[in-house]
Amino acid sequence: MRHTYVAAGVIAVLGLMWLGSGFFRDDRQNNVASTLNEKNLRYAETSKERARTRVKARVIESTLRTRNVRLRGRTEHKRAVQVRAETTGSVVERAVERGVYVEEGNLLCLLSTDDRLARLAHAEQAVDEAKIEYEGSKRLEVEGFQSRTMIAKAKAKLAAAEAALTTSSLDLKKIYIRAPFDGIVEETHADVGDYLVPGGGCATVIDLDPMLVAARVSERDVHQLHPGIVATGVLSDGSFVMGPITFVGQQADPTTRTYRVEVQVENGDHTVRSGITTEVVVPVATITAHKINPSLFALDQTGAIGVRTLGHDNVVEFHRVDVFDDDEDGVWVTGLPSTTHLITVGQELVSLGDYADPVFEEYVPTPLDMEISRELRSGSRAFDSATPEPKPIGVGRLNVLDDV
Repeated sequence: MRHTYVAAGVIAVLGLMWLGSGFFRDDRQNNVASTLNEKNLRYAETSKERARTRVKARVIESTLRTRNVRLRGRTEHKRAVQVRAETTGSVVERAVERGVYVEEGNLLCLLSTDDRLARLAHAEQAVDEAKIEYEGSKRLEVEGFQSRTMIAKAKAKLAAAEAALTTSSLDLKKIYIRAPFDGIVEETHADVGDYLVPGGGCATVIDLDPMLVAARVSERDVHQLHPGIVATGVLSDGSFVMGPITFVGQQADPTTRTYRVEVQVENGDHTVRSGITTEVVVPVATITAHKINPSLFALDQTGAIGVRTLGHDNVVEFHRVDVFDDDEDGVWVTGLPSTTHLITVGQELVSLGDYADPVFEEYVPTPLDMEISRELRSGSRAFDSATPEPKPIGVGRLNVLDDV
């Protein structure tokens, strides 16, 4: 039994010692926490003196850029007419073939005269007879041998004869089917020997000058377009056409919710064909922008796109940007200061508020630097010999001269 009491006493003493050690440990932990807070404060106060992350940067300047609205469309001839017969008759001559250029009034098809010449001659004789009767009636009226009723009948007969003559003359002219405007013969619909009735087609003539470029614009951008803006069309073969916007639709397509836009371009040499796929570039605004590599894009905590730059004392900053255009070697963005120190290498190693040690890739002269350089070359500006030669800012490391 005595051994049991001894073992219990040892266990109790060990338990008390373990419980008591907790109070001492809490004190030590509090002391350690207090020490860490003090160190963090001192670290924050001397953050400018701590080691900086080495990055590579480049000085970029803003450039005036034109904001464009890009549309997809195609070329369209302005008008096309299937020239039809206005009278009956057999085709005795087709004066054109497909693809030829015709001017307004050129003969397309000639119909047979049939009895039109005979009817025209009869109408002319009828007019002569009616004139004689009418003149005789007026002389008899003066002598009192003719009533006013008979004179009116003679006058009506003369008018009917003249109308018949006009009809016969017009019918004879209608056998000549002519081009209504300058254009290209796209199709022929009648051959020699075909019998045409009123409405029968002879040939289709299309007008290629001016040419239209028809495109569709979304409801988001339609308010930026209006007639008179000069647009550029890039054809599928790489050639360019230019012309003003002549029409912007007021009613949206019920399926695509887009509006029709028409650009009129000169095509006097007929080199632009109808139906060619075209990209239409419409300038709508001029803004300042920077050209950067899209690989430098990063995301902030909200998911917005931006880039990391260097601010005062080489502190890392984050600027949100908007992409509005792209080239083969980069994209154009807005949202950056006019002169920006862009981090090009190592941007993933620094965060907002960090201090960086930059090495600049190349020197991009500012407008002031270029003005000084021009004056130096022209000799119009004298510098004191004691004045050190101005050095370009941005070569090597970025050094802060003063903290204002």
